[in-house]
Amino acid sequence: MMLNLELYLVTDEAACLGRDFYWVVEEAVKGGVTMVQLREKSLSTRAFIDRAKRLKSLLETYNVPLIINDRVDVALAVDADGVHIGQSDMPFQTAYRLLGEGKIIGLSAEKQSDVLEAAHWNLSYLAVSPLFATPTKTDTEQPWELKGLQWARQESRHPLVVIGGLHTGNAHEAVLNGANGIAVVSAICSAPSPREAAKELKKAIQDAILWPTSNNT
Repeated sequence: MMLNLELYLVTDEAACLGRDFYWVVEEAVKGGVTMVQLREKSLSTRAFIDRAKRLKSLLETYNVPLIINDRVDVALAVDADGVHIGQSDMPFQTAYRLLGEGKIIGLSAEKQSDVLEAAHWNLSYLAVSPLFATPTKTDTEQPWELKGLQWARQESRHPLVVIGGLHTGNAHEAVLNGANGIAVVSAICSAPSPREAAKELKKAIQDAILWPTSNNT
């Protein structure tokens, strides 16, 4: 499956505001989401696996990869397309050995040393986190801001996804400053129309990707 990081949805059932979780994700995918990360901090392992199986089945219809947050065991159990690991989760080399070739492995980078440490790892992408301050992530390092993102782009050979405080108003800037993709939670999950929110974000991202071309003609 092709890796397209442009618009990366990270799920949060609470952010869906009581609406059906699978409906929200499917609407988002119909609006242009290119990748989905299932993040479940409170479910039991069995319930997490059940949800991952159902979500994988839904996403396969649209050819959108399913990434499991943190839990390599769950990713293996459902043959997910990959995992996303944080700095306090399973070490990258262990996850890579368990998952094998061909799986997507993303890693959170919360500070400069995380980017430098990952330089020689065979990662699929680095998630620069958080780009801006956000109420959903209170246990993280200082926000990178755009200058930090520029530094990460210069120092890293990996594709970069940004997460934290992203919305239609700043997605364009993030791409212009080095991001290959935008990851969001509430900007889609809590939107009145997840499909329309995804469409607007996708347009902002693609406009930024085309920006140098359109301004040279």
